[in-house]
Amino acid sequence: MDELRPTDPARIGAHRLLGRLGAGGMGVVYLGRTDEGAAAAIKVILPEYAGDDEFRARFRREVEAARKVRSPWAVAVTGAGTEEERPWLATAFVPGPSLSEAVTRCGPLPARSVRVLGRLLSRALTAVHTAGLVHRDVKPGNVLLAVDGPRLIDFGIARSGDATALTATGLVVGTPGFLSPEQASGGGTPAGPASDVFSLGCLLAYAATGRPPFGSGAVDALLYRTVHDEPDLAGIGDTGLRALVADCLAKDPAGRPTARELDERIAEDAPHGSIAWLPEDVVQLIADRSAEMLALPDIEPTIAEEPVPAAPGRRRFLSLAAAGAVVVAGGGAFAAWEALSDDEDGAAAKSGERAWTIGVQADLSGARKAAGKAQERGVRVAVERFNSRKDKPFTLQVKALDDRGDTGRAVKAAQEFARDRDVLAVIGPTGDAETGAVLGVYDEAMLPLITVSSLAIGYAPRSRKSFFQAAPSYAVLTEPIVNRLVLRPGVERLGVLLDRAGGQASYTGGYATDLLTPVLTTGTAYPRVIPAGTRDLGPVVADMLANRSDAFFYAGDEAGAARTARALAATPFEGPRMAMHTAMGPGFIEDAGDAATGWEFTAPYTDATAPAAKEFAAAHRRSFGSAPGHWAAEAYDAAGLVIDALTAFRERPARAALVARIARSAYKGVSRTYTFDEDRLIESKDAYLYRVENGRYRFVGPAPKTAS
Repeated sequence: MDELRPTDPARIGAHRLLGRLGAGGMGVVYLGRTDEGAAAAIKVILPEYAGDDEFRARFRREVEAARKVRSPWAVAVTGAGTEEERPWLATAFVPGPSLSEAVTRCGPLPARSVRVLGRLLSRALTAVHTAGLVHRDVKPGNVLLAVDGPRLIDFGIARSGDATALTATGLVVGTPGFLSPEQASGGGTPAGPASDVFSLGCLLAYAATGRPPFGSGAVDALLYRTVHDEPDLAGIGDTGLRALVADCLAKDPAGRPTARELDERIAEDAPHGSIAWLPEDVVQLIADRSAEMLALPDIEPTIAEEPVPAAPGRRRFLSLAAAGAVVVAGGGAFAAWEALSDDEDGAAAKSGERAWTIGVQADLSGARKAAGKAQERGVRVAVERFNSRKDKPFTLQVKALDDRGDTGRAVKAAQEFARDRDVLAVIGPTGDAETGAVLGVYDEAMLPLITVSSLAIGYAPRSRKSFFQAAPSYAVLTEPIVNRLVLRPGVERLGVLLDRAGGQASYTGGYATDLLTPVLTTGTAYPRVIPAGTRDLGPVVADMLANRSDAFFYAGDEAGAARTARALAATPFEGPRMAMHTAMGPGFIEDAGDAATGWEFTAPYTDATAPAAKEFAAAHRRSFGSAPGHWAAEAYDAAGLVIDALTAFRERPARAALVARIARSAYKGVSRTYTFDEDRLIESKDAYLYRVENGRYRFVGPAPKTAS
């Protein structure tokens, strides 16, 4: 929850506003409380819509329809002001994580949990459809997990059967990845109840596998797959559940079961007030989040500096939830807070002066352990060099936690860092998935998190209050690729091979390269997308060359890059060829053999042989007896950024103050200068070139930039 802004109202209707829960294209959502103590989520419509008489009429009709929804599993409408200067709608406030957050943090749900979830949500949709509404945005982010079960929320774009939706004409309404084919096609066919069932099928597939059934990535490609491709249900081992989800995902709306039929078809059930059907770690998350959200303004507890409440045991929490002991409103909130706390005294023992600690969260023993260990060493070199200063104002120490590249372990590591009050900032994580899983934990603790190797262009919607992305994204890294390959004599068309085996990174890189080629140059691009697992790339390469590709870019993994190199080597092609740094590893050179020679790579990391890295590389050799690996210099810079910010304070800073200081930094490091935009994204586009020569990667130098 964010603080209210000076321009925000103090009250809406009978609600005193406590903070901002979020904002969207049509309005702002506030957390409020009535004088009787009942909490509510209040959506207030933006002025540009409030002045539209036709909009107001539709808003009145849809509010009245939403009031008719009667289900314990759908959030209830508690009030509305359809005639106010700025219309508003209030619903019951649910203190709990979303399904998307639960899956991100704790992993996919077991089959029984997915079936129970499906049955309860099908009942919610039955109530929605009975009221004459179509929700149109059923997705994991619109399902909240409370202490007594799930709630379907956000009827902001719901449409009554006889009304036009509160959206601009011609727009695709909903969330790509969870849309029905009739929504995704944009063909003008109105979305009916069957559309919600399709979206529910996508949601259940996500809950069971941890990913949407039609993938992710560029919106246009995602919408195309929704309309034309079969869903990816790999990972749903339970045959009955798989068949149920597949039926929901039928392309023809008439072939899908109704919400009521789903309710009757699923045998598993859970009594009202029980969440024992969920895994233990999800129950724990619900307990923690519910306890945190109970600490609302005006409860007036006595709180020590930056407290971290103790998490209750699962068995104890379940018994409280089943008994209805968790109270959200009024004076009962403080009692519920105490009931959710452990019996043991949580006060920390005094141990003299508190340490100043920089944390390192990294994959130190998993698939990306080379990068993780290099980053840990880079941080340790930075701290050692600082501590060796005679004029240092304080002494630093390093605390490293290994998440093994696993999202579940990543969340646990983040929670440990958040609880450790000595930790002032954390460098990491190593991978995109782990970063996406932990953002909420670090934001809640206002603990600065600086990543140098998580390069996704976006993560699940979060506040990003304390997260700094200290390296250019996969999309930004494609700019030097286009410059290097197309801005040269004799190159007019760039062949772009996007290999789905490389995951989201390769999809982003390939899509951005295709998009930027005609923007940055006078050339054109010829893109090809190949399914993951394709072994013979000869026909694909032949097609790309037949379509006059005179330069070549591969977006994928090491194994696919090696197959591509061999396929190209078997042709007369002698033009320039490049790949993303995600394919730049020992496996490429080993598998491609002589065909690897001449391939170039752009990377966000510098090399030990770069002139700017000379002092760092020497210090690394003194400490570890070897040259630094890739990503070490960037982690060294990130630690230097934190140290530089810390030294600006005369005394130990609060974490939030350190976040603000880092956000204003202009720190010159070994790899690049570190300044951040308002979204905490690095403004530098510095990248580096490597070339395969004599069976090894040779550092070429800075990658070319677009002329300003």
